Amino acid sequence: MKSLDGAAAVLDHGGSLGRAMALFPNASQPFVDLSTGINPHSYPFFELPATALSRLPEAARVRDLADVAASAYGAPSAANVVAAPGTQILLPRVASLASPGKALVLGPTYAEHQRAAAIVGHAVMEVDDFEAMAGADLAIVVNPNNPDGRVIARKRLLELAGKLRARGGLLVVDEAFMDVGPRAESLAGDVGQGGVVVLRSFGKFFGLAGLRLGFALADALTVERLEAQFGPWAVAGPALEYGIRALADSGWQAEMRRRLAEDAARVDALFGRFGVAVAGGTTLFRYIRLSDAAGLFSVLGERGILLRHFSDRPHVLRAGLPGGDAEWQRLESALADWAQQRDDDAKEIKQ
Repeated sequence: MKSLDGAAAVLDHGGSLGRAMALFPNASQPFVDLSTGINPHSYPFFELPATALSRLPEAARVRDLADVAASAYGAPSAANVVAAPGTQILLPRVASLASPGKALVLGPTYAEHQRAAAIVGHAVMEVDDFEAMAGADLAIVVNPNNPDGRVIARKRLLELAGKLRARGGLLVVDEAFMDVGPRAESLAGDVGQGGVVVLRSFGKFFGLAGLRLGFALADALTVERLEAQFGPWAVAGPALEYGIRALADSGWQAEMRRRLAEDAARVDALFGRFGVAVAGGTTLFRYIRLSDAAGLFSVLGERGILLRHFSDRPHVLRAGLPGGDAEWQRLESALADWAQQRDDDAKEIKQ
């Protein structure tokens, strides 16, 4: 059980090419960035109406986005959806819906939840026992989990929500990767009963992280409270237009889920060829436990392949998906170099 006292400093995350260049200044360029769980096959770009940039966003377009998001995610109605410039900005706002008390985060998981809850005054602890979450004033579960892909069944989450709701607590379920998860386990359709907030990320599955768009799904009163914190024009015009079009494009989504499943299986097979077993994850990232995780991270980094390494979990790596043939080839070549170096070291030890 780990605690976080006060508002910790901003934590390191994947996706920082500046940090990668500082760590591996002599690496081959450009970097193949596999340190994030962002889809390398982004939703197709299209020509935006000029008004998306030249005018303040219209309230009618915000309502259109809420309508299409409710349909795409399975929320009861648009009244249960609040759009925001990314889910990251929602974290402390959602945590503040519960009066400062004991916040429990089911871990190990995305560290920003602990930081956000601490910022708004909660005493935060990370726990690895789901049953312990019932003792929280604020309970936070990432589902599917980042980085290992663990999934908590909807039935268990609803039971937890009921226990918390009975004494004024709040359950927050971060479904950032549910687009590629078992969607039947989503709590999006259950938010109307209160005591539950579901977070959904747009940028990860649609490969448009820089657009900054995310959603909180909740009962209508909670949505009104969150919207009041943002005020008007919280979501930029381009994000509105991409969100409306992409979330309504069920054909693209179905085809992308198929493609990502194939790519994830290919990643598993490639690592497996070099003796690295994949232990879990989602189809947007793969979870690896390896005694020489630091060595693999370094060898690949020196060759311009950036994985996600965790300073507090030295035997864990997370690998995203290559985006094209050249990136697949570079990953295969770097893994071959690492395996050769590993085998050579083993021979020296035996001699």
